[in-house]
Amino acid sequence: MTENGSKPEKLFQDIGEIVQEDNDDVKPTEIESYCMNCEQNHCNFNNNEVQFAGVIAEKGCEYICEINNKDDLNRQLVKSESASIKLRELDLEIPATTKRGRLTTVEGVITSIIEDLSSGQPDRKLNDEDTYNKIEAIINKLNDYLDNKENFTISVDDPSGNSYIENLVVPNPDPKLHIRHYDRTREMDIALGLTIPDEAEVHDEAHNEEDDEVVPEVMTFPANCSHCNAPSDTKMHIVNIPHFKDVVIMSTTCDSCGYKSNEVKAGGAIAPNGKKITLKMEDIEDLSRDILKSETCSLIIPEIELELRSGTLGGRFTTVEGLLRQVHEELQDKVPFVSGDSVENDRKASFEKFLAKLNKVITGEALPVHLVLDDPLSNSYLQNPYAPGNEHLRIIDKRIIVLIDLLY
Repeated sequence: MTENGSKPEKLFQDIGEIVQEDNDDVKPTEIESYCMNCEQNHCNFNNNEVQFAGVIAEKGCEYICEINNKDDLNRQLVKSESASIKLRELDLEIPATTKRGRLTTVEGVITSIIEDLSSGQPDRKLNDEDTYNKIEAIINKLNDYLDNKENFTISVDDPSGNSYIENLVVPNPDPKLHIRHYDRTREMDIALGLTIPDEAEVHDEAHNEEDDEVVPEVMTFPANCSHCNAPSDTKMHIVNIPHFKDVVIMSTTCDSCGYKSNEVKAGGAIAPNGKKITLKMEDIEDLSRDILKSETCSLIIPEIELELRSGTLGGRFTTVEGLLRQVHEELQDKVPFVSGDSVENDRKASFEKFLAKLNKVITGEALPVHLVLDDPLSNSYLQNPYAPGNEHLRIIDKRIIVLIDLLY
């Protein structure tokens, strides 16, 4: 209550009121403020800064997009504080240190570059005409990009893995959009504020040769959590898969922040040939087959137009049902630009329809379907109850591919 007995004006909506409302009808919260540029309301200052509130991804990412029409210019783009943007044809790069995180479009990025380059042109024309002419040529080229007179390629490179360019044909792969995930270097981790543990000290204790040859059931390596830097152990175990090879399972759990990570890698040398495994799933029992999907393996279910490129989900050792559920969760929770008020109803309905078809495959309602694993390094595996029989070789595209057709 105020001094005169009246209730103070509420700046924020009560949590109970928000919970009772439908999620799609919740409006953004507005509070009274003032312009940080002029401290009044006259200068038309605009700020669309984005501050990421989640965790840093396990790997960095690079989005490369080919722009050749108006729809491509309208693609939404999220740039985090650690991301750099590059226009390849102009060899023009915006370093991560020059711009804060922002939510914009490809057209908005080009427009902001033009504004930044144009700000000092009058002085350059008087003092350094040669530099003025070079920058003016770049500005003219950028204006041609905005007018769709020339095609160009834009890339967003983010070591934190938290930048995105909109996929216009989600849930299908966008032919104009290429995504690359990579391991961060030590310098990148330092720039992001992550602490890399020092190399383990060399112990002077002598070990017997017999002890060195014995592989323990579970090996534990002391390390630090990549998210909160608290001490946490990484556990590693080597498992032999019958009729395949040894695989290494690694798991990390942080007791401090609750972060969990697991990864599966195939052991041994790289096979001379790639492998393509096709399974026709006809009944619910096929969903319980063991499956090892390496990080280089792509996964396709043509009946529902599902295609996961290599690098998606990383290495996984689970069952067919477990893998498909992980795919469903990743698509539902982490695909950008397919939820919220700004999404077109047609795109939202199309994506929800795709998730419904995937869920029917998981529950066995949409069988039969074909599950295709294509691994150029031959490090993926699908359980064959008839092993070692029912395998034959075929030559496709001048390389030998093992095609496993399981007979019923």
